[in-house]
Amino acid sequence: MTLINTLAQWCAAPPPFSPRARQLAAEAITDTLACMVAGRDDASTQAVKATWGEAPRSLANDALINATAAHAIDYDDNFAPGMSHASAVLLPALLPVALAQRASGAALIDAYLIGLQAQAFIGDAIGYTHYTAGWHATSTVGCIGSAAGVAALMGSDADAIARTLSIAVSLASGVKGQFGTPLKPFHAGMAARNAVDAARLAQTGMQGRLDILEGPQGFIELYNGTAGTPTLLAHPRHVIERIGLMPKKFPCCGSTHRVLDAIADLQAQHGFSADDVEQVSCTVGIANWRNLAYPQPQDEMQARFSMPYCVAMLLTHGTLSVRDFTPDAVRLQAANPLLARIAMQAWSAQQETEVANLPHRVTVTLRDGRQLDGERLNARGALDEPFSADERMGKFLDCCAALPDAGAYYAQLLRLDQAERCGFIRGMMT
Repeated sequence: MTLINTLAQWCAAPPPFSPRARQLAAEAITDTLACMVAGRDDASTQAVKATWGEAPRSLANDALINATAAHAIDYDDNFAPGMSHASAVLLPALLPVALAQRASGAALIDAYLIGLQAQAFIGDAIGYTHYTAGWHATSTVGCIGSAAGVAALMGSDADAIARTLSIAVSLASGVKGQFGTPLKPFHAGMAARNAVDAARLAQTGMQGRLDILEGPQGFIELYNGTAGTPTLLAHPRHVIERIGLMPKKFPCCGSTHRVLDAIADLQAQHGFSADDVEQVSCTVGIANWRNLAYPQPQDEMQARFSMPYCVAMLLTHGTLSVRDFTPDAVRLQAANPLLARIAMQAWSAQQETEVANLPHRVTVTLRDGRQLDGERLNARGALDEPFSADERMGKFLDCCAALPDAGAYYAQLLRLDQAERCGFIRGMMT
């Protein structure tokens, strides 16, 4: 049994998903749709739409445009097992197929859970060295895992899903050096498009090697993997309820979030404001440090990958919203002297080798001489500190402020698992 055979057999006949897993999937779908609406007018989305949006669109191009929108403002969830922005690829890949098939809400949730588990399996197989080497796993792992979900939604059997996975390996690409540019969200779009194309191509009988993940000159060897043995499929509970997704509290790179939450914790305890701050020092993981390449951002995309910008805006406003990442907002902050007093360094390679999951730490030095220390092992939104129902709805309405009847959409999405058809979602797509 190859890795692809093992995964394909699970995807073709998964065990029943628990009510908890289904609820978490519905929440993730709702969150991703909100991000998709918020990103529809971003320059990256508009560029992709201008190039591939001419009607009538193919299913793959529908996936391309909406996945780009879902990832455009970096407000979409993170998924540690896949090292990916899992939902921004997976859901937009599923949606055009689900709408074309007049699928139920329950069928969409089933396919989402299959694709998410597949992303976790691929991530487990290749290991974290893939991500730290510079591969954008959203568009590599995300493409392959999402293709399995699309194939399952199409009704493919295990053999066709296996062919889909092999094809998707040859379509997986994307480098992290593009972070902070409009090509980063395009990576998600590209992955979603390729996931749909892989599933459709497999239906014709097209095939590749089924050991292409672990075999010579295969995915793991060439993409800087460590050839782990995935164990996720043997566990009785789905990965979404054991490890979970990490929906975002802030519309910026997830590498900033543990520091931002640690600062918010300190502000809640000590009541200081931006005017009280002399200096901020942050310590993050090596991969996070490399992701945040813009200490003095020049535009809103760079600002989302700038620790000084995100920290300064949090200290100034008490939170971060979609409105803080616009050209005007970035221009206003360009001369803020606080940005130069916010420093960031990384844990050493040796420290990361010795401890599997290091926290992110922050020291805030106030003008009165006090030093306040905080740290976070996880950002808010993870399973051990989830958002409240009010927080989830608040984010949805913030993202969908320009969408007529946003509240009505939210009410429908709360009942997604009982919906006879999921066609109403078309109104939220670009």
